[in-house]
Amino acid sequence: MTDKPVLRHPEKARKPDNPSPRKPEWIRVKAPTSAEAAEVRRLMRDKNLHTVCEEAACPNIGECWKHRHATFMILGDTCTRACAFCNVKTGNPKGALDLLEPDNVADSVRSMGLKHVVITSVDRDDLDDGGAGQFVACIERIRATSPDCTVEVLTPDFRDKKGAIDRVAAARPDVFNHNLETVPRLYPGIRPGARYFDSLRLLQRVKEVEPACFTKSGIMVGLGETRAEVLQVMDDMRSAGIDFITIGQYLQPTLKHVAVDRFVTPDEFEDFKKVARSKGFLMVSASPLTRSSHHADRDFAELKAARAALNAG
Repeated sequence: MTDKPVLRHPEKARKPDNPSPRKPEWIRVKAPTSAEAAEVRRLMRDKNLHTVCEEAACPNIGECWKHRHATFMILGDTCTRACAFCNVKTGNPKGALDLLEPDNVADSVRSMGLKHVVITSVDRDDLDDGGAGQFVACIERIRATSPDCTVEVLTPDFRDKKGAIDRVAAARPDVFNHNLETVPRLYPGIRPGARYFDSLRLLQRVKEVEPACFTKSGIMVGLGETRAEVLQVMDDMRSAGIDFITIGQYLQPTLKHVAVDRFVTPDEFEDFKKVARSKGFLMVSASPLTRSSHHADRDFAELKAARAALNAG
């Protein structure tokens, strides 16, 4: 007798399949087969850590891991939300938080020689603080062991967790990222556990607590949004003082996830990039394979340079 396979998304198991159109040539990527990728994978296993690179089936994992870059995913591997687009495992997280996780993240950052690190997490609505304390602990441990490494956090919305946003912002990450993910009209079907204007307010609050912190947010396209809706999101972001916008193509993780409505062309991404620049963002990353933490180290350097040039002008 064999055990039944564990479902990553039990809430989607009974849903009908949602076939997507065939991927165009500009979406094709290579698998993570390099020796460097194998080394990163080994380190994550040895330290009992998770990466969003693997859990979210990021198309850039081969490129990033070859350069020994990885985005750490803290608070375990099970998310309490069930977004229609996300490949991260869903369900009820079992057991307490791993108190060694901040030390293991910091040790890995030091071992990999990272100069810029991105820390993200699953949603943990079951925790009193939504996991904010674990973010703070990771920031503090990295700063203690790798003082020259800059820290970027990509947080959940900490829904209804009083003081959580302020606590993480007060730890002074160099970049505070929280993704809007899509246009407000699509939230009920794509991101039902979240609220668009709550997410905007989160990023606005970060600037109030720590004005020097760079704020960043991103959306996916190809989910059925219109160009006008994307431009409105840009305006909303700028109203909230967001410095950096990312725009990438949605890719369907499994047939049970929401289908791709269409593949946005590279020319359309260039158009988004030009418009976003004209609206005053310090940094814009818009391409089919753009993801929140792709080239985060390089982008942070450009972000700092853009602010310096603005202040000098």
